Amino acid sequence: MKNFYLSCIAVLCVMSVVAQGQSDISNEKKILAQSLKYGDEGAAVSSIYAIIAKEGANSTYKDSLAYIYFQGRKFSSCFLVCSDILSQNKEKLDIMEMQAVSLENIGAYDKAAQVYAKLTVKSSNNFHAYKLANLYFVMKKYPEAEKAIAKAESLNDTGKIEVTYNINKNYTQQVALLAAIANLKGLIQFEQEKLDEAKKSFQQAVDIQADFVLAKENLEAVIEGKEVKKE
Repeated sequence: MKNFYLSCIAVLCVMSVVAQGQSDISNEKKILAQSLKYGDEGAAVSSIYAIIAKEGANSTYKDSLAYIYFQGRKFSSCFLVCSDILSQNKEKLDIMEMQAVSLENIGAYDKAAQVYAKLTVKSSNNFHAYKLANLYFVMKKYPEAEKAIAKAESLNDTGKIEVTYNINKNYTQQVALLAAIANLKGLIQFEQEKLDEAKKSFQQAVDIQADFVLAKENLEAVIEGKEVKKE
């Protein structure tokens, strides 16, 4: 009987230690905070994995892991983490956007377009519609691109988003989203040989932002019967 009681006590002690280990993540949080402070991505990721292991499948720290992978441009890992998060909660638009960007960066354009299409419906964000149109344009799906860019035009613009364009090997330019939408519309129309409409769209882009280098060059190209510069 004495041995039985000793065995019970031993089991309870083990269970207590296990429970404490699963719930107490204060040490891991300290390591995470310190590693982020010092810019040690590897240590931060390790501490997050330890936290997730203790908190379980519903750990909110998966979001943090996705952000760290995204910022570190580890897009394959970011995509996998985002997919796991979205399997439990499909309404996290920030996670969905990271998933779309990750897919685009690993060259999975068709899958990225599918995610951006869902994002556009959920967010009513003209930038998401613009990104969808651009992906269709890259894949040479011009009718789909035309529908998406029309959707982008119809949605409200916040005036806060800019798109980066490469001017040459050494310089880039920040362009207002509305100007970028007009320029992309012109490119889509040009590829469908709608030259008069393309000219109007490039002119619209220049009207929105007079120093938009690429749009100005594309407008001149259409007028002179030359090839335009794609994004």
